[in-house]
Amino acid sequence: MSQIAIVGAGAWGTSLSIVLGRTSRHQVRLWAYEKDVRESIEMSRTNALFLPEQKIPDCVLVTGNLAEALSEAEMVVSAMPSQHCRRLFQEMCPNLDPEMLLVSATKGLEQRTLLRMTEVICQITKQNGIDCRVGALSGPTFAAEVARGDPTAITIASKDRDLRATVQREFSDPAFRVYTNDDVVGVELGGALKNIVAIAAGVCHGLGLGHNSAAALITRGLAEITRLATACGARAETMSGLAGLGDLVLTCTGALSRNRSVGAELGRGRKLAEVVSSMHGMVAEGVFSTDAAVQLARARGVEMPITEQMHAILSEGKSPRDAIQELMTRTSKSETYLPSGNFQGK
Repeated sequence: MSQIAIVGAGAWGTSLSIVLGRTSRHQVRLWAYEKDVRESIEMSRTNALFLPEQKIPDCVLVTGNLAEALSEAEMVVSAMPSQHCRRLFQEMCPNLDPEMLLVSATKGLEQRTLLRMTEVICQITKQNGIDCRVGALSGPTFAAEVARGDPTAITIASKDRDLRATVQREFSDPAFRVYTNDDVVGVELGGALKNIVAIAAGVCHGLGLGHNSAAALITRGLAEITRLATACGARAETMSGLAGLGDLVLTCTGALSRNRSVGAELGRGRKLAEVVSSMHGMVAEGVFSTDAAVQLARARGVEMPITEQMHAILSEGKSPRDAIQELMTRTSKSETYLPSGNFQGK
């Protein structure tokens, strides 16, 4: 592999360009929408807006032209916010071909259609007569820690064995360990839904609640993520892996989590619009995914009380304290699975 395109130069896309640029095997083209980002990388080899103080290797070429970014690419890594995925892939299709490997590194759900990102990509490319191979890259990763070379483990999920093997080989280095998985549904839903639970964890922190509350929230959050994921065709064991439990714990407890930070500010009494406007272009995917997750759960007949309460806070202006109180005073349940396989602990 020599030519790799990364579409999206936020913190995550930039950190992936640094990973790929650490070896001499690749030439990387990084597409950046923001002119300030392009100028920063060209002048100082840093992304001052989204990932300051992290040097970007010289083999990473930044561009604002999609056709230039995709030219002769053998792998295309999609790292844009979820709400831009459909539009950008429509624009990219004239420069895509079936030989390219498409890797989604975006953790989210499309609000209008409730589709996962690989489903959006497949839908758009097929509508344009392109039969591409697609995978999803997900796991417990803070971009800043990945960029500075902290040991990190992540998962590439695809039904295509060759794609999994290629991504594992091309991304892996001594600081970035890539595992493979064929459960695309589980890996993508784990990555999207954990952001919602992270907002809830932030709310608990903002309300001044302690470690007991956080542990209970993470555990019950994993239970409802697993319920919805398996209802959509995922394997339950995926939810105990890197893209499930691993990413959930990181995002719910780490100070670098944007979703947790949003929840913390909501818990302290700030309004959502004010919190989002203060993020200076950074995206907390959980804000966009919550409404889609609620709709998907209702369509599948799956109860997701934490997600429902976060939706009430984000979309209906419900008091965070009232939402936590309602979670704690729900009808008592059993935590365990029944012999029939039905989950009782809702």
